[in-house]
Amino acid sequence: MNRKRLDPTSSPYASLGIQLRRFREARKLLQTQLGTAISYSGAYISSIERGVRAPSRKFVEVADAYLDTGGTLALMLDQLEHSILIEGFPEYADKEAEAVAIRLFQIGVISGLLQTAKYAAAYEQAFVRRGAVTQQHADERVKFLLARQAKLERPSPPHIHAVLDEWSLRRPIGGRSVMIGQLAHLERLTEQPSMTIQVAPISLGENRPFAHPVTLLTMPNRSLLGYSETHQRGILERNPETLAGWAKDYDRLQVEALPLAASLELIRAVRKDFESAP
Repeated sequence: MNRKRLDPTSSPYASLGIQLRRFREARKLLQTQLGTAISYSGAYISSIERGVRAPSRKFVEVADAYLDTGGTLALMLDQLEHSILIEGFPEYADKEAEAVAIRLFQIGVISGLLQTAKYAAAYEQAFVRRGAVTQQHADERVKFLLARQAKLERPSPPHIHAVLDEWSLRRPIGGRSVMIGQLAHLERLTEQPSMTIQVAPISLGENRPFAHPVTLLTMPNRSLLGYSETHQRGILERNPETLAGWAKDYDRLQVEALPLAASLELIRAVRKDFESAP
């Protein structure tokens, strides 16, 4: 049998694939035999073992149970998913999924929870061009973002209040077509009862309360958590005094930002500017 050597450095998921092969061969199973047992194709298992495809959460859980790994594959997937994100963000994302209210402020880019897939992909592609991340890492970041968005589409979704820096509407991420789709998406989001979107105009100048992106989470027990990040890491803030200051500044930001109708009018006007651009 032609047993292909696996390269642990070939992709972010190669190490998990190698471990899967070890567990499978320890049980003396062919890829097709394992696939039949857990309702996946042999080709799918081959792609996971070679590291050319990211495994689904369901797959690793089923494989762990059948191969009696003690949850090793799921643990490896957790570590791999977290490694594509900046330090501190995975912990925040777990809390975000539980929140009953989310207040967002972002600078220079549309907040992740409001991004379209094309906008997110275009933004991540710049990191690939600069050599900061691999294409697979960029794809996994987009996948993770879309999974975050899906988690918030529950029967009783959290209320999201987003204040967008005006420059984020005008910054041409992905070019004209992507921006038209993104701005149209924001217009549709304003129609959702669980969504409030305002724009902080450029004219605020130095009076804008925040110099960094900030998120405030209201948890089911009504406690408050905050999140902000530098270029290198994210910070999940729990200190009550700090959070009280953030909440006060966010209240000020809401007052200083454009009202809802004016914010929607500006978003629509910027979209039309992109549509009419040569």
